[in-house]
Amino acid sequence: MKKTLTSLAVAASLMAAPAVAADKLLLKTPIAFSTELPGLGSPIPRVAEQLDLMSGGTLKMKVYEPGKLVPPFEILDAVSTGKINSGYTTAGYWAGKIPAAPLFSAVPFGPEAGEYMAWLYYGNGMSLYQEMYDQAGYNVHVIPCAVIAPETSGWFATEINSPEDLSGLKMRFFGLGGKVMQKLGVATSLLPGGEIFPALEKGAIDATEFSMPAIDARLGFHKLVKFNYFPGWHQQATVFELMINKDVWNETSEQHKAIIENACKASMADSFAEGEAIQHAALIDNVENNGVTIKQWSPEMLGTFRATWDEVAAEEAANDAFFAKVLSDMNEFRDGYDLWKTNAFLPRQ
Repeated sequence: MKKTLTSLAVAASLMAAPAVAADKLLLKTPIAFSTELPGLGSPIPRVAEQLDLMSGGTLKMKVYEPGKLVPPFEILDAVSTGKINSGYTTAGYWAGKIPAAPLFSAVPFGPEAGEYMAWLYYGNGMSLYQEMYDQAGYNVHVIPCAVIAPETSGWFATEINSPEDLSGLKMRFFGLGGKVMQKLGVATSLLPGGEIFPALEKGAIDATEFSMPAIDARLGFHKLVKFNYFPGWHQQATVFELMINKDVWNETSEQHKAIIENACKASMADSFAEGEAIQHAALIDNVENNGVTIKQWSPEMLGTFRATWDEVAAEEAANDAFFAKVLSDMNEFRDGYDLWKTNAFLPRQ
């Protein structure tokens, strides 16, 4: 009897003991956006916290502010070569390396956040996203890890009432929208967030776009340029990516893979909600305390932007087969989604 009780006690202790810990993984993650920027850089520390909690400490992420480990525009190459094992950024930064990359970041007159996520997760978006990096020769595994809603269309020193008012401007502009502006006579440059204010201050650029009002407020554009234009036709939604070196990803346990993927899916919802919650206060502050004039593009200007985007899209598709493949798939999905959107959502007043 004593032997039996001892055996039961041993068995009970084994059942109560924690399972053997999975191999530990530390993701050293340089980021392209300061964690002080709400909705833009703020999601990734929360992801890091969740990875630690959900894994019981076996999976950790160390976040490095922009430029502290790798410059923002070098993150893709650094992850691919294994110099670092992960990075948080946006695919639009790789337009000079991969023509189709901006389609996985922000598309002029493109999908809003909900539609973007629908295409990524339940259309062909994710398979095309990974295929893009694979066929371009980059050794990375990509996971969408945050999304924000529309950005402002830009900050200008003077009113813009016609396409002619844009001609000759020097402006910081992101992604495919920048190609539209170039066609309209704007000299564009893509500067990291921290370099925009000094460039405006020194006159290296005349105008800028960057992100949503609450994010732009942290960078102080309102101190130098007072006309803030809407809607953000060039970025109705913007997706941000967590890239992990593919060799590291392939060696990662299935448990850790699931934790990372689900933490990023949760971050997509969380970042979207955060961004939507804080914009109105920034708009009110800009008007009441910062002397900013909120402007809406006229139907004529929006029509000009749209027609010019159609030209850019056709040119980009003609120049790059994979760009054409992705854009065609996205547009096909959007055609179907439009039937739902037109019937289900209230019309804008």
